[in-house]
Amino acid sequence: MSGIITISRDYGAGGHTIARRVAHELGIEIYDRDIIRSAVKDSGLDTSVIEREEEEISRADAFLRMITPAAYVDRREAIHEIESRAILMLASKGPCVIIGRCADAILDKANIDSLNVFIYADDIHRAACISELIGSKNPSDIKKAMKKTDAARTSYYQQFAGRRWGDYHNYNLMLDSGMLGYDTCVKLICEAARVMGN
Repeated sequence: MSGIITISRDYGAGGHTIARRVAHELGIEIYDRDIIRSAVKDSGLDTSVIEREEEEISRADAFLRMITPAAYVDRREAIHEIESRAILMLASKGPCVIIGRCADAILDKANIDSLNVFIYADDIHRAACISELIGSKNPSDIKKAMKKTDAARTSYYQQFAGRRWGDYHNYNLMLDSGMLGYDTCVKLICEAARVMGN
């Protein structure tokens, strides 16, 4: 049995694609935004609220935190708590791949073993991928999207995992998808999962 795999990733490093291929190769479930949908269904909260709050960090958010910090923090904490419950519920169903959402820290806190992977790449490789994701070849647009998403993920992870984003201490496996390529990343993750499952 391959167990539970969490995949954190730099924006544009191909983590989502790699995660899907790993799940397919191992024949297990994959959860990304499905986690949010499950959380919404269980909580009755508005989907748009959770999707907007979950990772988005902007100047407007910073302003809101300054004028109503308690309400802002309480709302984000409540949303994260709902997502945490959803992650634990999904993990309890059996082997799976979970993308993002501080799943590594949530499972660790619950004493649930998982293979924690971080996918990264240099800015050149990331820019090529981000260009496709945002539908723009404008260097300024690409840089802005990269910077914004990196800041959002770093802040979110630090706030809710209490750890530093991208720190090798938090992961069992860190892979440079730009250098290794997607095929090799998939192969290494699957092999590590099989070893852990034995």
